[in-house]
Amino acid sequence: MAVRKTGVEDFLELAKSFPVLDVRSPGEYSHAHIPGAISFPLFSDEERKVVGTTYKQTSREAAIKIGLDYFGPKMRPMVELVEAITESQLSSSEKPASRTILVHCWRGGMRSGAVAWLLDLYGFNVYTLVGGYKKFRNWVIETYSQPRPLKILGGFTGSGKTYVLQELKKQGQKVIDLEGIACHKGSAFGHIGQPPQPTQEMFENLLSIQLQQLSYSNEPIWLEDESQRIGHVNIPNEFWKSMRSSIVTFLDIPFEERLEHLVKEYGVLDAERMAHAIERIQKRLGPLETKTSLQLLKEGDFYGCFAILLKYYDKGYLKGLMNRENHDAMVTKIALPKVNHAENAFALVQQ
Repeated sequence: MAVRKTGVEDFLELAKSFPVLDVRSPGEYSHAHIPGAISFPLFSDEERKVVGTTYKQTSREAAIKIGLDYFGPKMRPMVELVEAITESQLSSSEKPASRTILVHCWRGGMRSGAVAWLLDLYGFNVYTLVGGYKKFRNWVIETYSQPRPLKILGGFTGSGKTYVLQELKKQGQKVIDLEGIACHKGSAFGHIGQPPQPTQEMFENLLSIQLQQLSYSNEPIWLEDESQRIGHVNIPNEFWKSMRSSIVTFLDIPFEERLEHLVKEYGVLDAERMAHAIERIQKRLGPLETKTSLQLLKEGDFYGCFAILLKYYDKGYLKGLMNRENHDAMVTKIALPKVNHAENAFALVQQ
């Protein structure tokens, strides 16, 4: 057998069926990686630093020798770990596990070459990614300039847009949940109860993969109307431009209905963390409204507190909506009586 080299798209297609081993250091992996890849470091962060420093300050040959010192004792454990990974893929029918493995490093160089050689020697079918993770990142960036048919779901805060997207997906529509990828609900309270947000690079990787997975036809992709910034990550600029130039379907739901929905969703959150969140937007909210909303929150009057915040968010969202070029032609409003996710999703599909 011989190690086979493949480009990004073929590599990602294979990754749907076989494990991907990211042999970069743990620090590189934790910053960002190909979604679904398994961290399988050839060197620790410190070992990578030593090898890199030796390469720059001494010679390539000296760096390789140090790398071999690190690699040698790890060979058997690496093979056994890959065996365990493939065996974990046994199907319910107890078919033999596939012995196909995908491997990549940063540039498709010595690290992936060394691990691929070892696994190939042992008997695995090994594919490596030409150009490594760096090539994948170039591919990610390029995907955002590709034209795609988009449908933007708009609506004031409390309209339940995320839940409507979930219902649209159940009804067979193509959907991407930007807030789900970002692990943030896009408001002052958006981080509460959520896992840590991905890095900017990881957010871009995750979004790009989802976009490519949904690009199998010309059917439009539904996304929520978002600010470019969601928590501490940003929607890539080229894709953001595409969103801003797409038609918005606006869920026009009465204020009191949306307020009721917000109280149910956010009223269970930790009051202290909500107070901190309000304090972070006090410059935009204003001193009086901040003081009043904090006092109402302290008293447990969620309706009064959230009503103040809802008016603030309505004002901000309306300003962003009106700032769209050719607003009258780009925004279609659907008047809906209440926040009912399934019914409102059905109304969107029927329009």
